[in-house]
Amino acid sequence: MAVTVDELQQIAIDDEVSGVGGGENLVPIAGQLIAIGDHSPEPSRTGIWVALAAITMTFAAFTSALIVSQGSGPKWQHISLPPILYLNTLVLIASSFTLEFARSRVAIFARGQNAQHSVPMAWLCATLLLGFLFVAGQYAAWLRLKASGLYLATNLSSSFFYVLTAVHALHVLGGLAALAMVIKRFTEPVLTLRKSTLDSTSYYWHFMGILWLYLLLVLWMKL
Repeated sequence: MAVTVDELQQIAIDDEVSGVGGGENLVPIAGQLIAIGDHSPEPSRTGIWVALAAITMTFAAFTSALIVSQGSGPKWQHISLPPILYLNTLVLIASSFTLEFARSRVAIFARGQNAQHSVPMAWLCATLLLGFLFVAGQYAAWLRLKASGLYLATNLSSSFFYVLTAVHALHVLGGLAALAMVIKRFTEPVLTLRKSTLDSTSYYWHFMGILWLYLLLVLWMKL
């Protein structure tokens, strides 16, 4: 049985009065139903902090192994970092700004001040594009190293370069998948994007940017 937006609005009002169902999260705007406001911790928020802690421990272990390997013997050979890494850094930083612009526009949309998807979608898609450009830039850096005769097994320093950058790129791809999910939900006729989902995606994405700045510093100092 089909349910109209007016009926959903009445259900939301009834739930809010009765205190059941969390009706405060349902705000009809221009014929669409938005579920954005969260008033209690969501599993996605808890899960993202656990995931970020695990990622931090993983890269801390990689860093410790790099430092120990560098001082363990005379076989360590320093390599020059591909210049494109610095451009990739700017791209990733820019993607954090576009994502924050998207979050602010989504908040405006949820309050009913802008009933159009176009502005938030533009910033979300820009973030997605910049993320893919970053990964493509990392691939270009690997090709540059290979052209210089440096492969994964050439020496310890090149091995750490490939491993650290590749593992980080895989995590960035995970963030891109989450962004794609957010964009997909934002294009649905009935918007069911929760604030906790968008926040968790943003936290993860910004963490990837901070983590990359840390890795770039480590690579620059140690390789």
